[in-house]
Amino acid sequence: MMSAGKNGDDGKAGTARRAMVELIRRRGVRDERVLAAMARLPRELFVPHADIATAYADAPWPIGEGQTISQPYIIAYMTEALALRAGERVLEIGAGTGYQAAVLAGAGARVWTIERNPALAARARLVLDALKIEGVQVRVGDGYQGWPEQAPFDGILVTCAPPEIPLRLTEQLAEGGRMIAPVGPVYGPQQLVRIRREAGRLTVYEDLSVAFVPMLPGIAAAERQ
Repeated sequence: MMSAGKNGDDGKAGTARRAMVELIRRRGVRDERVLAAMARLPRELFVPHADIATAYADAPWPIGEGQTISQPYIIAYMTEALALRAGERVLEIGAGTGYQAAVLAGAGARVWTIERNPALAARARLVLDALKIEGVQVRVGDGYQGWPEQAPFDGILVTCAPPEIPLRLTEQLAEGGRMIAPVGPVYGPQQLVRIRREAGRLTVYEDLSVAFVPMLPGIAAAERQ
């Protein structure tokens, strides 16, 4: 559940939000729960140092700490690709400022999200709390390790690119669980992949060509290397 507070659909932000959602719809996203969630969320609160036009442009934007928020279409596309059912449990890797987690929650998921950077995790908690978005747990940690004590998950959504599919994460998928992740080198071609666990086996489908920031180990883990 969420409340958009005073932002609602009024004024310049509301106009920009409706235009963003209409563009996403024209590009082929059809899941009405995803579109409705994005129509309610004040994206400008998740995009620091951006004006309204920039916050709702269909483009990524830096959010500090060397990270970016993905373009709205990709967020909608990846969320729709999870094929969520109400109440399903979703693990997100790469919370950033919390926008993707908020979209997942707005589409009916219960969300556990991991962010390696404490400053970004703190901002995500602040914005999610301010908007009274329920059903999202934020943790500072190493995304490669997942959240094993909360597994299994019906869905896993990775918002940063590992060089190869992280097997530790696939082990945390429930039977019938789905995982969406960009995979590939930092400066090389990356492919969005869809993974499904059925009968204990993984099926992998290649999807869009994409460009994401690299998936890095948790800060504490990186300092030990």
